[in-house]
Amino acid sequence: MKQGFMTTAILFFLLLTVSGCGNNKTVYFEIPEQETQTEQISTETAEGAYDSAKEEGCYVYVCGAVKKPGVYVLKSPARVYEAIEAAGGLIDEASPTSVNQAQTVEDGQMIKILTKEEATALETEEVSEEDGRIDINQASAEELMTLPGIGKAKADSIISYRKKCGGFSSIEEIMQVEGIKEGLFNGMKDSIKVK
Repeated sequence: MKQGFMTTAILFFLLLTVSGCGNNKTVYFEIPEQETQTEQISTETAEGAYDSAKEEGCYVYVCGAVKKPGVYVLKSPARVYEAIEAAGGLIDEASPTSVNQAQTVEDGQMIKILTKEEATALETEEVSEEDGRIDINQASAEELMTLPGIGKAKADSIISYRKKCGGFSSIEEIMQVEGIKEGLFNGMKDSIKVK
């Protein structure tokens, strides 16, 4: 009982001390106006930095059959032909059709211009690789729909899967696409390939 009385007395004493025995003190804090101005200045500085970063453009690496291979900064949006001009233009041995010169460039892109000899060798290699099978990593929806059992919906699912997963590593992986199981795969496996 004595402990209960002592605990109550201590709590009562602490309560009186904390409450200040009824004294009402009001404390006012003043916020200097400078903080608001500093905040506005820093916001303007950040926006200015963002604008100058946007004006910098994009960095592209131009190599191959150009006069001055290297990394160039182009104002966005830029086209491949502008990157080629920045690199001094094409050399005489260059194949101007080896790259789409009207394509928009992206930051960090490598633009390689092939020589006429390299372009011819590449075309020959592509023709020799033609075996009638469809590369499921490259095929359009229309090409995929030529496969047995593949309609528009399954062709779209195949394209979605390869975009999401970065392509197929084997032809068997196509069975991971929704709606394509072993039976359907067996009907098309001789008509598909992955490079």
